[in-house]
Amino acid sequence: MTTTTAVLRSERIKFTTLRSQWIAPIVAVALTVGITLAVNAAYGDVDHTPGEDPAGGIYYGLLFGHVAVACLGILLIGQEFNTRMIGTSLTAVPRRGRLYGAKLVLGAGIGLLLGLVSTAGSFLAVAGTVGLDLSVPGMGRSFLAGVLYHPLLVVFCLGLTAMMRNFTAALGLLTPMVFLGTTLLAAIPGVREAGQFLPDRAGLYAMLTQPDPAVHYGHWTGLLIMALWAAAAAYGGLRSIRRYEA
Repeated sequence: MTTTTAVLRSERIKFTTLRSQWIAPIVAVALTVGITLAVNAAYGDVDHTPGEDPAGGIYYGLLFGHVAVACLGILLIGQEFNTRMIGTSLTAVPRRGRLYGAKLVLGAGIGLLLGLVSTAGSFLAVAGTVGLDLSVPGMGRSFLAGVLYHPLLVVFCLGLTAMMRNFTAALGLLTPMVFLGTTLLAAIPGVREAGQFLPDRAGLYAMLTQPDPAVHYGHWTGLLIMALWAAAAAYGGLRSIRRYEA
């Protein structure tokens, strides 16, 4: 009988040996920290924050880097559907919930580490260019939200990919949605009210330090909304895996 530890070890080996998977977190950190550093270094003397919120300049690079974070979640399970290796994996681990759970744990763990590195790097990038006042109310919560945003996005994308059972479709839907889709929806007057409850919009709002009168919930609630989206996607993915005919 395959143990949980053995399944986790197997998933870790897959991650470390498949270049397309382990390179995604590197790209995410490079984009997030690199763009934040470049923007603040270039425009810091003119505009200390690319936005009205003190935390706006910290997470500017994340608007680009979280596309790679989403790709990580898609790749962790989508590649096996794409290559038809999911059938082999399910044969090796008959308890489908155990296999899927191992992927979720691995994805959340990598996402958490990625969040720590990216968020800390972004804070240091701002501190080293325009300066950073950590005494601003809400800055501690902003850092925590920035860290947790990454594993929640990975789990959300992994779960949706499992539900779709199609790597190409998931990549074609989720990456444009994260990069521009929800931002464009939030700019449309008739859709703006609903758009603020989408997972990435709620998670990004949780990172800000100041309230926005146009948003109908608080910063902590924004993080909770994103967590609920991630939990729903993870559950949907589990049901899909259990019903999948290998």
